[in-house]
Amino acid sequence: MQKHKTVAGIIAMKKKGEKITMLTAYDAGMSSMLADAGVDMLLVGDSLGMVVLGYDSTVPVTMDEMIHHASAVRRGAPGAFVVGDMPFGSYQTGARDAIINGGRFLKEAGCDAVKLEGGFEVCDTVTAMVRAGISVVGHIGLTPQTATQLGGYKVQGRDIDSARKMIEEARALEEAGVFAMVLECIPAELGKIISEEIAVPTIGIGAGEGCDGQVLVTHDMLGMFDKFIPSFVKSYCRLAPMIKEAVDSYNSEVRSGGFPDEAHSFSSAPELRKLLGL
Repeated sequence: MQKHKTVAGIIAMKKKGEKITMLTAYDAGMSSMLADAGVDMLLVGDSLGMVVLGYDSTVPVTMDEMIHHASAVRRGAPGAFVVGDMPFGSYQTGARDAIINGGRFLKEAGCDAVKLEGGFEVCDTVTAMVRAGISVVGHIGLTPQTATQLGGYKVQGRDIDSARKMIEEARALEEAGVFAMVLECIPAELGKIISEEIAVPTIGIGAGEGCDGQVLVTHDMLGMFDKFIPSFVKSYCRLAPMIKEAVDSYNSEVRSGGFPDEAHSFSSAPELRKLLGL
């Protein structure tokens, strides 16, 4: 088991020029495998709404659902650095609600930190949460919880005005107290500029190689969720067709009587029927 990372340790990785790896996890089994493989940070993303719970977006995900899954992730990876994703409606209503809900991630699920989306509008909330003892990861660029306000799931920061605003938001979030920041779906050059402009680590997803780290949805990275694959995702294997092929083989063998065979069955006492009087 790898040594448990800390907020200070994550920040130090940027100073040392060490790239940070982050992947999503939603259950104990997957979190255990990811932690054993040495992933630096596990994100219990509200993306679980789409890849696990079957919602059309992340918006319907509740705090109770997030706590349920974050708790499972912690049980599966007791030594991992776990970040809980603040779901829509859990922090937009003000600092008090944000502190209460962020505290639930730490107290009930054992998370090390939380992540929330937004720029200038959440800076005061971030400051209040950090003062309350909650470590916060920021998230700018494409923010899925408010994607409809941004014109849908598309690249952000392509024009000068929006790029300048994003740089200013990154600086403001750093000043507010975030210890790391997710940059999603922005031009690679802008991702590099922001990463150079702020001292805290940037974790890119569709933001280019200039970020201090990278994050992907594990189901996308493993080729398990094939309904929609963003262009910035690299699938390192294609598990979905392999799973379907395995299930087809299972169905066929069960229906034909090929499974279970003798090798996958338990032997009984000699002449069991006779001993049972049957």
